[in-house]
Amino acid sequence: MLLSLDGAWSLRWHTEQNDMSPVNTWPEIKAQVPGNVELDLFRNGIEPDPYYAENEYLFRKYEYCAWYFEKTFFLEDQKPNERIHLIFEGLTLFADISVNGKYVASTNNALIPYAFDVTDFLLFGCENVISVSIRSALNRARKMDFPVHISANEGFSEYACLRMPPHSFGWDIMPRFLSAGMWRGVRLESVKNTRLTQVYYATLSADDQHADMIVKYRFTTDDIFIDGYAIRVFLDDTLICEKKAPFVASEMRFSVSNPRLWWPKGYGEACVYKARCELVKDGCVIDSREENIGIRKVDIINKMKPDDEGEFLIKVNGTKILAKGSNWVPMDAFHSRDALRYERAVALFNEAGCNIVRLWGGNVYEDHAFFDLCDKSGIMVWHDFTMGCAIYPQTSEFLSVIHDECETVIRRMRNHPSIILWAGDNEVDDCYTWQGYTEGSNRYNAVTREAAARAVRENDPYRPFLPSSPYIDIGVDRMLVPEQHNWGPRAYFKDDFYRLTKAHFVSECGYHGCPAKESLQKFIPDDELWPISEKSWKTHNAEYRTLVERGYDRNELMAKQVRIMVGEMPKVLDDFILFSQFTQAEAKKYFIESTRIHKWRRTGIIWWNMIDGWPQISDAVVDWYYVKKRAFNAIKHVQTPICIMLDEHDAWGQRVILGNDSRTSASVSYRIIDADTKETLLEGNALSPANENITLGEIPILPGAQKLLLIEWTIASVRFSNHFLTGHPPYNMEKVRSWAKQIDEWNND
Repeated sequence: MLLSLDGAWSLRWHTEQNDMSPVNTWPEIKAQVPGNVELDLFRNGIEPDPYYAENEYLFRKYEYCAWYFEKTFFLEDQKPNERIHLIFEGLTLFADISVNGKYVASTNNALIPYAFDVTDFLLFGCENVISVSIRSALNRARKMDFPVHISANEGFSEYACLRMPPHSFGWDIMPRFLSAGMWRGVRLESVKNTRLTQVYYATLSADDQHADMIVKYRFTTDDIFIDGYAIRVFLDDTLICEKKAPFVASEMRFSVSNPRLWWPKGYGEACVYKARCELVKDGCVIDSREENIGIRKVDIINKMKPDDEGEFLIKVNGTKILAKGSNWVPMDAFHSRDALRYERAVALFNEAGCNIVRLWGGNVYEDHAFFDLCDKSGIMVWHDFTMGCAIYPQTSEFLSVIHDECETVIRRMRNHPSIILWAGDNEVDDCYTWQGYTEGSNRYNAVTREAAARAVRENDPYRPFLPSSPYIDIGVDRMLVPEQHNWGPRAYFKDDFYRLTKAHFVSECGYHGCPAKESLQKFIPDDELWPISEKSWKTHNAEYRTLVERGYDRNELMAKQVRIMVGEMPKVLDDFILFSQFTQAEAKKYFIESTRIHKWRRTGIIWWNMIDGWPQISDAVVDWYYVKKRAFNAIKHVQTPICIMLDEHDAWGQRVILGNDSRTSASVSYRIIDADTKETLLEGNALSPANENITLGEIPILPGAQKLLLIEWTIASVRFSNHFLTGHPPYNMEKVRSWAKQIDEWNND
């Protein structure tokens, strides 16, 4: 990097209109880059905290504004044989960039980085001025053609035509902030005239003894002749292969003996290699690229047939993987702060024993720092492209934008071993059904069937691609496809919808849980803390009340779930929080255990979701302030690789299952007791076979009997624990209160 342009900028703004006054007459404040205009307005005292109470509505008027950023910087003399690029890692949305008063370029996509050659615009040895003028995305959308087939989440159809994060227009998990600004870093970077432009590594086959690899490369040079160029590849500083470059685009194949394979969490070590590719001319290194890669072979078996004939299975290095993890939602409504939350958020996935994370399609594209953490942790990444819950334009212009966007993302991230799958979107196939369009209409969606699919084939041909999540093929009913999002009526978590699901792989499934009181007090005024029908509660279940009233009240739905569990609505906030969190914990635990118990008929669950992206009431098991709900600890206990679980009541009792989601067999000692009587109901020793389930026995219990069963087992002197509630709700409030305390003590949580 030559020079970072992060830090302080000046910011001016004005409501966008035809007769705007000159920019130098607009109000001016200090801005931060990376940043978002809402945060700048808050820091400068123009507006209050956007996350408190109902303050988000105060920012609606800024959706119609134009924004003008400016910065002065000093630049040293230019080095010979190099050009200087101006790089924006994230810039919203319709922006015009100028350097020293001269127009450089415009942008139309907030989701991808931009690089512009500004060498001829710069002044060396003196001060320079850069300006970024951002126009109103909403006003631009108003001038676009919206064919009637286009529709989008919550009625906010504008986002279907704008390449911004869909959630920013308002979602059931995020507030509406049509932000502007440079939300990732800005820098000047010197670029060699001769350089590597692409290096792509892929694993063709791999086992413990041998791996076959391929590296594809591209370079550019202003040399007249390209003879004398060669490519070298190193793994952990050991030269693996070297070959003359016959052209600026070519490939090399090489083998690795006794490779250190990359495995998902629970199945082995997530080994990474430091790979270095060197571009050599007449024996001298001209350019090089260094990054971490993994040696692993991923296969996705996706049999698009109904019921038990179908299948959706992840295999890594030839081993079947039982996937257990969570969806990744926006880390913040203001994405300039995302990176600050990466480390703590991924640590939660590690602590909870997740081996997979799904990057949900309503988000932005995360940066390398996120994938580096997943690479090292053994967390598989299911990567949606940024499209969700909308029917998108089908014009050639829009398809070109999507292809280029997907290509940019793929080229940046494809060498990360944690990425196992590219998915075209979130629930767009579903949208065609929701709109009542002719059955099979989703097959005409060229956005994912052509543009995104082609970008994957062209740029990452060895990695699987799924057109949509869930993907609904012609002739297969939505509720019978192998990979599903299991939301349904969201009533009792063991009702027929969840218990009898035909899904093989559940990539979304959630249940509400109220945040802790100390968290609620930080974003809801004291006089609105109770009852939950207060306006701030509704705003913070992400209902944008001033524009759209959702068809159901998520807070009321949460209250109904509590009433199912304990038979009545609690009278005070503290009790509501306790019983809500208890209910959520049992629901999430059941979803995961049900998946594990029915292995391999069910092959994975990616529950919704780990952590909130703003202060809210939601399905997350960790709130915005990193305070864990009861569900987090329940999940941690049932996602351990070797786990003892109880199946649902059948005939005269409860079947006890020992599940092993690892490649290692283990000797297990176990005991199950009645929490109230302390009677031992089952105990013994067993060998847990690698990557399989066995039945340990059955505990006789009368149908409907309400009991808390406490489970413990040891492996190599290490104790593990779990629990199970028998019977059916409603459960007595005082009994649940007692059970919650006993569970905490048993698990040492």
